[in-house]
Amino acid sequence: MLCYAGPASLARAQTSAEEQTRNTVNEISDNLIEIHDLKFSRGHRAIFDGLNLVIKRGQVTALMGPSGTGKTTLLRLITRQLIPEHGTIHVDGVDISTLNMSELYRLRQRFGMLFQNGALLTDLNVFENVAFPLREHTKLTNRLIRHVVLTKLHAVGLRGAADMMPAELSGGMARRVALARAMVMDPDILIYDEPFVGLDPISMGVIVRLVRRMNDALGITSVIVSHDVAEVSTVADCSFLISHGKVAASGSPDELRLAKSDLVRQFMHGMADGPVAFHFDAPGYEEQLLGRDAE
Repeated sequence: MLCYAGPASLARAQTSAEEQTRNTVNEISDNLIEIHDLKFSRGHRAIFDGLNLVIKRGQVTALMGPSGTGKTTLLRLITRQLIPEHGTIHVDGVDISTLNMSELYRLRQRFGMLFQNGALLTDLNVFENVAFPLREHTKLTNRLIRHVVLTKLHAVGLRGAADMMPAELSGGMARRVALARAMVMDPDILIYDEPFVGLDPISMGVIVRLVRRMNDALGITSVIVSHDVAEVSTVADCSFLISHGKVAASGSPDELRLAKSDLVRQFMHGMADGPVAFHFDAPGYEEQLLGRDAE
């Protein structure tokens, strides 16, 4: 198995600092992110209810599931933009709930983020969009910044677009510029939030190839949130299917496709009928339309 979401694999999340120190180097380095018994709600709606999962160092890990299961919320919890109600999240052996603000900001610099819509700054050209994190977080000279930015743009095939404005880019080009910006700080962890949405087949193929190539060439850990089962299956080492606040299934894409669970089969094969209903929970249709009890 390439990944496992059971409590046994997450026992280290509850060990003391002294016990962690006694762990072998291999044990410490295997799991980059560990989530144990995570609970989080919005209002009266439970998003996560005892979620357990492990993200392995150096792998491409996919977080999948029906809409509304909290996949993007999980990314916000991992980067501590949100605080869990219960449970622990460890990043490289550190419980992120114990970090002060300066420690948290240093930790976040180890993350690169490819936002769902690219989120390029519209008043800056391509070069300055990619250079922005370097200007904000480092004291590199303009000469070094130019070298780093052009290197990253070359890696995504857009060195020739350095002087273009975001409005002049196609959707696929904008996503590649956003990827160059996400990796300009040489992060340890690169997060992709729905990287394949709205792309034509050629652009999608380019992004899929870049995800795999960047992960392997740079030795980083990639986390992908996506609904696109076909594309995720070509790039992910390990996939977690999240539903009803927990991990419903985990394993390689091939293992999930062969799973016998009705929920997993419905999601992986795009079946209209199954445990996941099309309609969000609501009162009776006639009752709500008429504003009173149906007769």
